[in-house]
Amino acid sequence: MIYVFKTSVKTKMQINKLKPHIDNSLPKAKWNFDLDDIDKILCIDSEENIILPIINLLKTHNFYCEEFE
Repeated sequence: MIYVFKTSVKTKMQINKLKPHIDNSLPKAKWNFDLDDIDKILCIDSEENIILPIINLLKTHNFYCEEFE
């Protein structure tokens, strides 16, 4: 399933800091950020429901994150 989130992540440096944490939390998932999009979209392809874990992970690192509807 593909999950789409609106975030406050703005730079590749921020993504690089988050990468090991996301990879550790979602080892089987494929994910990417679209920093060109106004909503700084995070797309995650995962068979597990990862909505709350990823929102909490980004919040822990002081980023806004909500599921895109």
